Amino acid sequence: MTDALARNLPRFSNPKDIDDFVEMLEAFERGEIGPDQFRMFRLLRGVYGQRQENTQMIRVKLPFGLAGKEQLEAMADVADTHSRGFGHVTTRQNMQFHFVPLAETEAAMRRLDEAGMTTKEACGNSVRNVTACELAEVCKDAPFDVTPHAEAIVRHFLGHPLASSLPRKFKIAFSGCTHDCAKAAIHDLGLIAKIKDGQTGFRVVAAGGLSTTPQDAIVLHEFIASAELGRVAEAILRIFHTMGNRDNKHRARLKYVLRKLKPAGFIAKYNEFRAAIDAEAMSELKLGTPPNFPPHAPVQASEPSSPGYLKWAASSVVDQNQEGYISVYVRLELGDMTSTQMRGLGALLVRFGNGTVRFTIDQNIVVPWVDRRSLPALFSALSSLDLARLDIHTAKDATSCPGAETCNLAVTGSRALASAIGARLEREDTGAMGAFKKTIVKVSGCPNSCGQHHIADLGYHGGAKRVGDKAYPIYQLHLGGGVDESGARFGRQVVKIFARRVPEATVRLLALYDQDKKVDEIPTQFFARLDAKRVQEVLGTLLTDPPTPEELLDLGEDKGFIVHTGDGECAA
Repeated sequence: MTDALARNLPRFSNPKDIDDFVEMLEAFERGEIGPDQFRMFRLLRGVYGQRQENTQMIRVKLPFGLAGKEQLEAMADVADTHSRGFGHVTTRQNMQFHFVPLAETEAAMRRLDEAGMTTKEACGNSVRNVTACELAEVCKDAPFDVTPHAEAIVRHFLGHPLASSLPRKFKIAFSGCTHDCAKAAIHDLGLIAKIKDGQTGFRVVAAGGLSTTPQDAIVLHEFIASAELGRVAEAILRIFHTMGNRDNKHRARLKYVLRKLKPAGFIAKYNEFRAAIDAEAMSELKLGTPPNFPPHAPVQASEPSSPGYLKWAASSVVDQNQEGYISVYVRLELGDMTSTQMRGLGALLVRFGNGTVRFTIDQNIVVPWVDRRSLPALFSALSSLDLARLDIHTAKDATSCPGAETCNLAVTGSRALASAIGARLEREDTGAMGAFKKTIVKVSGCPNSCGQHHIADLGYHGGAKRVGDKAYPIYQLHLGGGVDESGARFGRQVVKIFARRVPEATVRLLALYDQDKKVDEIPTQFFARLDAKRVQEVLGTLLTDPPTPEELLDLGEDKGFIVHTGDGECAA
């Protein structure tokens, strides 16, 4: 028996789902069903078309980001055998693999199933992966662990009669504390842990979202008891299934139902559906058992002599609610993780922590339940895997969607920009930049906000600008977005910047914070109030100088910039 199975990590896969996929694939290959019908089906099985012909992206659902040694090893095998030797962590705590031949999707699914992982309803018009704060079970500020509740909702909706026939995708998030660390405010259904009169429950928000027209979620309940969770979620899903726009996929998300009905009308409709569900006497959700695995004994080692150790520990370690234990963050470059790193990290879980990791919504990893005395040894072990990177949760650690590297809808190479911003900051004396340490940077390759640029201090989305007879890659700056206990705040569109000038613009904006901030003002507060005219003054010639021939090339490209107009499948 493997270590992961011995620790009873939740299993979400079913081999029959793969059998059904193979049956439909073979029917498609025989010409018995058309490409559109097969496309809708494969999307519901987590197989997504990408920019390059004859290759697919496979998205693995990892509810609330939880994984162990067996899961990491299975994903490493998929990366090596069917993809590019690495996987990509997403903002929904999934892992996805690109450039997978359609003929190899079954084998990849079978290997994932061996470790209890599924791709079912990871894409398509379905209830997507349920996310949660990565520190849910250990956070000092959380009133209780939301993990069992998140698992119960996953199991309720996975394969639900309505879950695969929705107007568009439906997203759920659980936050463990009032800070809304899981970004409930931008979800179709957001649940924030709360205790009232000694009873566990949730603050419930609904109909939030990003894309091209972001929407802050509205409050449905300031408090509902945990026992009501299933009925609340069921009511919201039924509203969406019944009232979502099925004629125009670009206006089909739940937020458009809210805009049509207005908040009072939406709440009234929710109460109507909720009354019907109560009349059905729907049973309460069965809560799973929290992953309460015994932590490993301390691993003794001498204090590392590397000067990087203290810097790494200062930014990568979080005290847990449990005395003597810490959670350790692992920064991934652009959310990527090689098969070697997956296997290596899996091997470390036999010695450190409690045998689990959590993928995070900012495309990193956290290892919980590390004995504080084990930290030097863990640093050395992570260093050998190139996983002890500095500067996590700083401006160097930008979130990015896949962009034009693989996405049909993307205009620009968002990953290349995120990398270029980090490289530019590496050349800067960031030790003297206060803004660098706390500024949130997010990049999307198009306006659809897969990189969540709307909720960043500095957000960028890709586009094109015609100068004369030539199209140049550019980025729109969104300034001062974020999510906190008051809800979602969406960044203001300020200026457009040629792509190759964005890294320098980022440095100037960070320097402006250090120069103009008020006493005790954090970057989020500063960029939220920063005047657009001041931005234009500081960026100066970056905005006014005509583009050079080199700027015809997108970042990371050595060929001319071409605006790709392929059909994306996120709205299929």
